[in-house]
Amino acid sequence: MLEWSAVGASILGVWLMAQRRMLAWPVGLISVGLYAFVFIEARLYSDTLLQCAFAAFLLYGWINWQRQDRPDGRVIIVPLANHLLARDLGIGIAFGIALGAAMHSWTNAALPWLDAMLAALSLVAQWWQARRHTAAWWLWIVVDVVYIGMYAVKSLHATAGLYLVFVGLAAMGLRAWKKEEHRGQRHALTPSH
Repeated sequence: MLEWSAVGASILGVWLMAQRRMLAWPVGLISVGLYAFVFIEARLYSDTLLQCAFAAFLLYGWINWQRQDRPDGRVIIVPLANHLLARDLGIGIAFGIALGAAMHSWTNAALPWLDAMLAALSLVAQWWQARRHTAAWWLWIVVDVVYIGMYAVKSLHATAGLYLVFVGLAAMGLRAWKKEEHRGQRHALTPSH
């Protein structure tokens, strides 16, 4: 029941995020709270820590998006500079290696290296999402595909199915955010009379 509740809240939260709706943030907080308990039971400790970090990023994103809110309740998309993309991915990979080493050495984590790297890259994607970068959706697609396999191996089949849905929602979010990003670029290039 706990896992299915987390699945439902997560689907709703990601769908709302793809639509650039403010309600995505509180729904996201509910889903990460539920999933923290699911992952503790499955001994996926990096994912448990990830849920706590997600809660902090969700609070940050909620505040950041409220500052950028438009009358229709949606936010403006911001391009991600290549040097920031490379920096953030580098930090994420380094953190994933360090966390994997810690989980491997000091815990009985089931899949310490993979779980840690996915957790670290998920934080990068969440950071980009809070900062309103379309690149977040590309990273979510890659991470979610790998998560499907990890959760299937751990017999968390509902969660593996959820991540399959997440891949579809991330593709939908990517398409919607790219469309909005292009529309914003066209408006910026159009001279006003």
